[in-house]
Amino acid sequence: MKETRPLMGMPVTVEIADSKATQQDIDAVFDYFTYIDGTFSTYKEGSEIMKINRGEILPEEFSSDMREIFKLADETKKQTNGYFDIKNTKGIFDPSGIVKGWAIYKAAKILEERGFQNFFVDVGGDIQTKGKNADGRIWRVGIQDPFSATPSIIKVLELPDCGVATSGIYLRGQHIYNPYNRTQTFDDIVSLTVIGPNVYEADRFATAAFAMGFAGINFIESLPGFEGYIIDNSGQATMTSGFENYVKNN
Repeated sequence: MKETRPLMGMPVTVEIADSKATQQDIDAVFDYFTYIDGTFSTYKEGSEIMKINRGEILPEEFSSDMREIFKLADETKKQTNGYFDIKNTKGIFDPSGIVKGWAIYKAAKILEERGFQNFFVDVGGDIQTKGKNADGRIWRVGIQDPFSATPSIIKVLELPDCGVATSGIYLRGQHIYNPYNRTQTFDDIVSLTVIGPNVYEADRFATAAFAMGFAGINFIESLPGFEGYIIDNSGQATMTSGFENYVKNN
């Protein structure tokens, strides 16, 4: 079963390749993402994060999920030497750089708890894979050409039980910032794709590494169990030493 719905301002695709999957299983994942959007959206006035930014909810009143996100964000900030920070240029909390991957990972756990071993969860190009697709093959994921006016794939990856996330400015403009220079624009790179043990890990480190500029690819290289692929503003790609192991060449 496969279904795509617009949620959180982007397409969300859930595919379960196990024959016992039902509509209720698909709905459970989309219901979860609807909850995530209602809690963490910085575009919905009634979301918990917006109430926090308006001072209507105090730290001791945070939901358990909000407390977890703030804790994970703090850990990530320390692990990335401060390059990951959920307080944005306007001084308000915006946890979107960590929430999406975390939510995809949690959604995958919902499917695992329902007994599924073969599925694919994609939220705006950040993806968690598990098992194999309906054809019995390892899930394949395309890296989009950031310079193409129409969707165009420049690399196809085979991802066995792992996560992939891409940070970039080619779709949403300058929405990522360097915490050490909050007015900096990113003129040297346009996208950075990270493969990690799960999509939560890939997403948070992709965000931080992009904020480092071109040096971010060296940061990904230094992380055990992670690979990266960066594209600069001239279209030149640089990859980490093990990235090629995930590239499908035929």
